[in-house]
Amino acid sequence: MATTTTPPPPRQRGRFGLAKCAALTLLSLIVLAGLAVLIAWLVIHPRRLVFTVDDAYIDHYNLTKDHLDATFDLSLRAYNPNRRVSVYYDDIQVTVEYDHQGLASTTAEPFFQGHRNETELHVMPQAWDVALHSPASKILRTERSSGAVQLEVRLHAKVRFKVGIWKSRHRLLRVYCAPVLGLFTRARSFGTKDCDVDL
Repeated sequence: MATTTTPPPPRQRGRFGLAKCAALTLLSLIVLAGLAVLIAWLVIHPRRLVFTVDDAYIDHYNLTKDHLDATFDLSLRAYNPNRRVSVYYDDIQVTVEYDHQGLASTTAEPFFQGHRNETELHVMPQAWDVALHSPASKILRTERSSGAVQLEVRLHAKVRFKVGIWKSRHRLLRVYCAPVLGLFTRARSFGTKDCDVDL
């Protein structure tokens, strides 16, 4: 005996058609958004920010009973290689470390950096009676006798990007420079140290 199938009620077919239409619309929006991002990237062609340490000197140095006093005179250079992207630097903090131990930190003035612009940051973090681990203290004394010590310099900042009239939300910029030779005399040439930039 032949059997007949009953077609689904019109309401069920309508719901299926509505869900299919919504899925196709969502997929189209995702594709369009992806194309917009790709086109914007091709037009703007963003490049990584560049940071270097140009000078690092140590003044007012005193190490007594594993406690350190010192002033770190640092000159850092920020370069924006982009042709269409400007950068706002906010909440800038610079930290000096030795043997992965924090010695001193300070803040720098916020600034705006235009296209293909170089900006020099001069900061002087100060260490006041910083207790050092015994191994680090011994190594520091040994390096001090050579006229230079190997430091680590970190810069953290909240940055915003500007393209035309559009401005991005804040993103965290991390800059790591090591080893940075901290010199005890300005008669000795420092050179330049490139930094790793993470954004």
